[in-house]
Amino acid sequence: MLPHHQKSLGRDWTTPWENLQRCCWNRHISSCMRWPGHYSRAPYPYFSSRHFSLNWRPPCLFESRSQFQYWNWRPENLSQTSLIHLSSYIMNSEGDEPSSKRRKHQGKGTIKRHWEYICNHNKEKMKILGDKNVDSKCEDSENKFDFSVMSYNILSQDLLEDNSHLYRHCRRPVLHWSFRFPNILKEIKHFDADVLCLQEVQEDHYGTEIRPSLESLGYHCEYKMRTGRKPDGCAICFKHSKFSLLSVNPVEFFRPDVPLLDRDNVGLVLLLQPRIPSTASPALCVANTHLLYNPRRGDIKLTQLAMLLAEISSVAHQKDGSFCPIVMCGDFNSVPGSPLYSFIKEGKLNYEGLAIGKVSGQEQSSRGQRILSIPIWPPNLGISQNCVYEVQQVPKVEKTDGDPTQTQLDKTEVLVTPEKLSSHLQHHFSLSSVYSHYFPDTGIPEVTTCHSRSAITVDYIFYSAEKEDVAEKPGAEVALVGGLKLLARLSLLTEQDLWTVNGLPNENNSSDHLPLLAKFRLEL
Repeated sequence: MLPHHQKSLGRDWTTPWENLQRCCWNRHISSCMRWPGHYSRAPYPYFSSRHFSLNWRPPCLFESRSQFQYWNWRPENLSQTSLIHLSSYIMNSEGDEPSSKRRKHQGKGTIKRHWEYICNHNKEKMKILGDKNVDSKCEDSENKFDFSVMSYNILSQDLLEDNSHLYRHCRRPVLHWSFRFPNILKEIKHFDADVLCLQEVQEDHYGTEIRPSLESLGYHCEYKMRTGRKPDGCAICFKHSKFSLLSVNPVEFFRPDVPLLDRDNVGLVLLLQPRIPSTASPALCVANTHLLYNPRRGDIKLTQLAMLLAEISSVAHQKDGSFCPIVMCGDFNSVPGSPLYSFIKEGKLNYEGLAIGKVSGQEQSSRGQRILSIPIWPPNLGISQNCVYEVQQVPKVEKTDGDPTQTQLDKTEVLVTPEKLSSHLQHHFSLSSVYSHYFPDTGIPEVTTCHSRSAITVDYIFYSAEKEDVAEKPGAEVALVGGLKLLARLSLLTEQDLWTVNGLPNENNSSDHLPLLAKFRLEL
C-alpha cells in the first residue's frame, strides 16, 4: 500500500504525487489504483504511458469537503504538491482499504434503469427507445416465441451477516430480511420475467417465503442447495403459462474423489418446453450457477465451469446431434475480459503459463501466482478438455476356457490420451453476453455488484447466438436449432450512479447485486 501521508476521504483516499511515484511507478500501477479512460482487452488495464487519465482535486478543496469537479490530467502537468485521488475500487486486497466506506451523505433516491431495445440484432447500432413493447419497435415475425429472463443474486441473509464489514455504509434497518424480502419480491413482480435465475437463495427463506410467494405469482420453482453446511443455493423459476418442464439436472461441484474440488458451489440446469399451441418448437436449456468467489483459485473456477458446460452439453444435446438454444445465467465471480470470461464467449482458452490468480481478473495483489497445472483437473473427473463428459469404456463380457459361465470385466476407466494433456480448453457453444460491460460513449465500466470493498461486474446472462451470428465465427463447431435473438436488456449502471443512492443495498435495492434482465426471441 502507499506510504504515510495519504488521507481518507469517504470511500476514497488521497496521496501526494511524489508518494505515488515512489510506491507505484516501478510495478503494475493497477495494483495501486484504477482510472477511467483507456480500455483494452483487459477489463481494468495496466498502466499505459501513452494514454491514460486520473482524477485529481486541488488540495485546498479537501479541507472544505465541498463538492468539486474532476479534471483529466497527464503526468507532465502535475506539480509535486498535487494530491492524487485514488479510487477505492481497486483497493480490495486485505488490509489495503479504509476500515469504513460510509458516504458522508445518505442517498435515498431511486435509480433509474431503462430498457435498451436492440433491433436487427446489432448491439453496436442499438437504439434506446424507452420502456415500451418490444414488438412495436423491432421487426415482427409470425413464427416466434418471445420470453424474458432475469438473473439476480439476491444476497443470502446469513452471508450478509457473516460479512457485515462489507455493508458498513448501509443503515442497519435496510439490512434486515424483513425489510429486504418485500423489496426483492417487489422487483420480481415489477419486471415479471418469464424465467428467474436466482443465486444466494437461502434454504429456510426459500421454503417459507420465496417459493410460496413466487408460486403465487404463477412460477414453478426448482432449487439446488449448496453442499456441505452452506445455507444457500441456486433456483430457477419459470412461468407455467410460458413453459413446461422436461428435465431437472442439478450439478454439484464438490467431489470427494477429486482433491481440487473441495468447495460447495453448485449449478442447476433445466430443460424447458415453450408452450406454443399447434407449433413444434425446440426445447430451451436454462442453466444457473454461482461459481467460487476466491480470486486466487482460478483452477477451481475453471473446473467448476467445465463441469457446468458438460452438463449443459448433455442436457441440450438433441437426437440429430445439434444443441437446443441455451441461456446460461449466474454469478461467475469473474470480470469482463478475464480468461474465464473470454473462454465462455470465445469457446477456447490456452491456459499454458496462466497464473491461477489471473483467471477471474479479480486478484490485484501478488498472491495467487502459482501457474495452472496441465491438465487442470485429473482424468478421474470424467470431463474432457472439450468440456463434455468422457465416454467411459463399456465392460466387455468374455467367456473363459475354464468356466463358460464365468465373466471377466475390463476396468471402467478414462483413458488419458496425449491430446487430453493439452493446455487448450474448448466448448462447442456459441455464447454471447447480453451486456457489453462498458458504456460506449464514455468507456466507463458497467457494474452489477457494489458494496464497501468493490463495484464490479461478475453477473452475466449468456445466450446462444442466432445461426447467422454463429456463421460469422471462424471454426465454430456449433449446430443450433433456431437460436436466440436478443431483443432488449435492462440498462446497467456505473459505480458513481450507485453511490448517489449510497451504494448497495439501500432503501430501494435490497441486494448488493443488481438484477439483470433480457428479452429474447426464439425463431421457430
